[in-house]
Amino acid sequence: MKLKKKHETFDGTKIVVVADTHSDPHPRTHELVAREKPDLVLHAGDIGDLRVVKDLEAIAPTWAVRGNIDVRLPNLPDLLTIDVMRGGERLFGIMLFHIAVAGPRLRGDAAKLARAEGANIVVCGHSHVPFIGVDRGLTIFNPGSIGPRRFHLPIVFGVMDIVEGRVSMKHVSCETGEDWMP
Repeated sequence: MKLKKKHETFDGTKIVVVADTHSDPHPRTHELVAREKPDLVLHAGDIGDLRVVKDLEAIAPTWAVRGNIDVRLPNLPDLLTIDVMRGGERLFGIMLFHIAVAGPRLRGDAAKLARAEGANIVVCGHSHVPFIGVDRGLTIFNPGSIGPRRFHLPIVFGVMDIVEGRVSMKHVSCETGEDWMP
C-alpha cells in the first residue's frame, strides 16, 4: 500500500463511478456522465493517461485510485476512503480500491482493509464486470468498464445516489445511454 487518502462527502450527493478506462473511455462517456449531473466522480483505477481524470474533472470533482496499469501515476493513492456525513455525523463509509473481488466474492484483504477504514461499501474495478452485491457483510459496487471492450462485457459506468442516509446504485450503458441490467 503506497498512499491512502481520506475524504468526506455529504448526504444528498450523487456520485458517478467509472473504472478501467485504459486511456480510452467510450466516446459517449462525457456526455452521459454529465447528464447524470454528479456532485462527485470516482475512478476505481486502471486510468491509463491522466488526461482521463482531468477530462472528468471538467464535469465534477474527481477522486481516483491507482490501478495495476497505473504504475506511472505515483501521486494517486492505492486506497481512498470517504466518510458520508450529515449534520456533522458520520453515516457510513465508502472505500475505493482497484482490486477487491475475485469473481462475485470480496477478497479477504479488501474486506480487512474496508473494516480497518470503517467502510460499509467497497467500490472497485479491475474485473470489468459490472456488479452490485453483498459479501462478508459489506456492499460491493463494481461500475464495470468504460474503456475498450473486453470479451463480451458491456461498456458501463455506475451511479450512486446518497439520499437520507441510504444509497441506491445502478449501471448506465455507454452504448445505449439507458440504465443497464444484466
